[in-house]
This record gives sequence, C-alpha cells and structure tokens, in this order.
Amino acid sequence: MANENTSRKKPRVRKSVPTVRELTQSGSESPKPKKRSWLRVFFRTIAWPFVKVFGANTRLGRLLRRILRPLSWLLRKLVPRYFVNSWRELKLVTWPGRRETWRLTAAVFVFAIVFGSMIYAVDLALDKLFRETVLK
Repeated sequence: MANENTSRKKPRVRKSVPTVRELTQSGSESPKPKKRSWLRVFFRTIAWPFVKVFGANTRLGRLLRRILRPLSWLLRKLVPRYFVNSWRELKLVTWPGRRETWRLTAAVFVFAIVFGSMIYAVDLALDKLFRETVLK
C-alpha cells in the first residue's frame, strides 16, 4: 500500500501568465529592448544603403556622413517634441484584426439603425400628439 501512494502522480498546477495590465500595475515588466532613437533609425534608413554599396571608408561614404549629420541635427531641432511623442504612442497601440474590425463595424451599423428607428418612432408619436392637441 505504501508503494501505491508514492507512485501516484501529483496533479500538475499551471501558473497563470500575468496580463499586460497586471505587469504594468505591479511595476515588474519584462526587460525592455534597447530603445533606438528615431533619429538614428532615420539616419540608418537613409545612409545605410549608400554606406553598404560604397563602403564606410570611401570618400563618398564620408561625404554622405558629413552631409547627413547636420541634416539630422536640423531635423531634430525642427520636429516638435509633440510629434515624436505622438509617434511613440502610436507604436504602443494594439490595432484590432480584420475579423474584430468587421464585427465592430457591424455593431456600429446595427446600433445606428436601431437608434435611428427609435428616434423616428418617437418623432412620429410626438408629431401626432402635437397635431391632435395643439393644432386641433
């Protein structure tokens, strides 16, 4: 009998995965990837093909670097902080999928039709009441 009790497997307990909201509220988020400056990304997207083709140590590569650095500095000064922060916020948005978009669009149309018909019915009733009581 002692062997029967020890040979039984314990039920497996699954730990629930914390949601994003729970992680944010607890403050213990997963390690974030290294932030890349929008300016660095911009510079790399423009200069990278040229540097890759012509080489970083060629005259043309150095010339491009000299031209693009002041341009990137100028863009950094000209682009208001508001747009930069707005772009960061847009990256955090979780956009709905195609199926959910169609479902929500259908819900809006149904709501609009039902609400419009209710307003039409109330308007018709009040019009009839007004004509019978006031205009009679």
